[in-house]
Amino acid sequence: MNDYKKSVHLNERHPVRPASAETKMDTSVTFKPEQIGIVNKAVALAEELVSNYYKMSASQWLHRRYDIKTLAELAPDEVVGGPFAQIVRYEGRHPDRALGSSTYDLYKICLQDHAILAALKQKPDLQLLPFVLYIVTHELIHIVRFSRFLQYFDAAPDERLAEEKRVHVKTHEILEACRVPGLGEVLEFYNEWRIPYDGMKGY
Repeated sequence: MNDYKKSVHLNERHPVRPASAETKMDTSVTFKPEQIGIVNKAVALAEELVSNYYKMSASQWLHRRYDIKTLAELAPDEVVGGPFAQIVRYEGRHPDRALGSSTYDLYKICLQDHAILAALKQKPDLQLLPFVLYIVTHELIHIVRFSRFLQYFDAAPDERLAEEKRVHVKTHEILEACRVPGLGEVLEFYNEWRIPYDGMKGY
């Protein structure tokens, strides 16, 4: 079994108001079986769209070590109360290799079912498939950019905010021509994240 060292990339909080102390979000709420089927469709479409956008072959895409898990499959320390997802980076090392060059990054996209479902309840015009499609596309773009050294995983807060805006712009660019019912409402939901600011440089 490989040895892993963990670090976390916690995305900026979503546009929906976070729960107050009096109405703390229930992190035990998970997707129902029929919702898992919808999430799987969204993930498959997001993977296809992102790999096509970055012109990566199947072998190149699979070479990117990542996994996508829903709440029921997450460890307690991978569950958060605000964002819809977070990326956890595990540094893996083959147990039979001592050289530093044998290490590799494994990225885990941790979907936060409770936060996603709370947003759908708060915003009835949002639908699960296009919403998860946006979230997963966004996180996959982050992973591609980390893998290509276009952004540091452990960036400073100001740069991380700028990167969030860059990735939201890229996400919109990838999805705007995609004909998925309800996607327009999701793009509108995230519209404020595409407003540039002075620190946003270097796409």
